[in-house]
Amino acid sequence: MTVNSETRYAIDPIAAKSMDTTALRENFHKSGLFKEGEINLVYTHYDRLIFGAAVPGQTGLTLDHMAQTGTAHFLDRREMAVLNIGGTGQVSVGGDTHTVAYGEILYIGKGAGPVTFSGAGRFYVTSAPAHKTCPTRLVTPSQARRIEMGTPETASERVIVQFLHPDVCETCQLAMGYTQFQPGSVWNTMPAHTHDRRMEAYLYFDLPEEARVFHFMGRPDETRHLVIANEEVAISPPWSIHSGAGTAAYTFCWVMAGDNIDFTDMDMVAMQDLR
Repeated sequence: MTVNSETRYAIDPIAAKSMDTTALRENFHKSGLFKEGEINLVYTHYDRLIFGAAVPGQTGLTLDHMAQTGTAHFLDRREMAVLNIGGTGQVSVGGDTHTVAYGEILYIGKGAGPVTFSGAGRFYVTSAPAHKTCPTRLVTPSQARRIEMGTPETASERVIVQFLHPDVCETCQLAMGYTQFQPGSVWNTMPAHTHDRRMEAYLYFDLPEEARVFHFMGRPDETRHLVIANEEVAISPPWSIHSGAGTAAYTFCWVMAGDNIDFTDMDMVAMQDLR
C-alpha cells in the first residue's frame, strides 16, 4: 500500500494578491482526498501541518511513513488527530484498537507507531510536529467544550465544538474541533479575524452534493474567495481571514497549528474594514 502525498509551499500575501482563480485553488484548495482504499495527504509549509484522509473500505490501511516528514516513521516527531465523518470505524495504534464513531476525534501522541484504519469510517487525518508525547485519547462530542455564537438575525447562529483544546485534551500544538449551524444560519467565522501566530485549515463536510460554500480568504483589505464542495479543504495562512457562507447546511472542521494554542488569540476585523 502506498501513501499518496503532495507538498504545498507557503505563499505570502503579496503573491496571493495577484493570483487568478486557478492559482488560488492550486495553492489554497484541495479536493479528492476521500477515496476508498487510499490514504491521501497534503504536507503544507504553514507550520508544517499535514492534513488528508484515509478511507479503508474493504481493506485496512496503515500509515507509517511519509517521505516529506524526513523520519523513518510518520509519528517519530509528530502528533496526530483523526476525525471520523463516516460510519463507525476502527483506528489501531500502539497495541490498542479504538472504535471511532461519526463526529468523534482520536488524538494520537508522538512516537505511538504505525496507525491502521479499518471499518466504515471516513477518516480526516491531521498532524503537526510535536516536542513531547501526550497521551493518546478518544474524545467524544459529549466530552468536548461547546461555545454558542452568532444570532439568527445575522444568519450566523452556530456551536463551536472544541475537542483538542487545553481544557479538554492535552496536545503539543494541535487545536481542533468543528462548527455546526442552527437551521437557517450559513455564515461561519463572521465577523472575521486573523491569527498571525498560527495557521488553520477548514474541512467542509455534510454538504449536499449540489451545494457549495463560498470560503473567503486573503488579507482583510484584499479579500478573495474559493468555491468549496463537500469534503474539500481550504488552507488558511496566518495572514488570511477564514470565513464562509454556504448555499445549504454544512459542518466544517477547523484544525490549527502554530505558536499558540490559546483559542482566543486572534485579531478581530471590523466589518467596515473588509474589502
